[in-house]
Amino acid sequence: MISYFWVALGSALGGMARYWVANTVAVLTGLAFPWGTILINIAGSFVIGFFGALTGVDGRFSVPSDARVFVMTGLCGGFTTFSAFSNQTFELARDEGLLPAAGNVALSVTLCLAAVSLGYLAAGALGGPTLRPPR
Repeated sequence: MISYFWVALGSALGGMARYWVANTVAVLTGLAFPWGTILINIAGSFVIGFFGALTGVDGRFSVPSDARVFVMTGLCGGFTTFSAFSNQTFELARDEGLLPAAGNVALSVTLCLAAVSLGYLAAGALGGPTLRPPR
């Protein structure tokens, strides 16, 4: 049960960090392109890979499982869910090969974009904005 506390705390801190970074980058670069999100995804992917490698089964440091849960699931998950996707894709490539990793990328991107579109359509059916074709 204590693991849930560490996930919640890490998620809260990661979410606050994401909000701060995204807003800071938007002030510096403007809103025309999501540079903040790209920076967040890159940083979160680096942190989850770095910490995961150092503290994993073959890692250099032994840490309690709650520390891994706090950083990898909580902090990185709250900061960016893209970090988990990147780490899982890397592990698939390393352990199972490039084809399963490529499948994960293709399925994730395609199905998640489709899900966003369906969510937008469902909201439009309830009186929200209507989906318009891309430019």
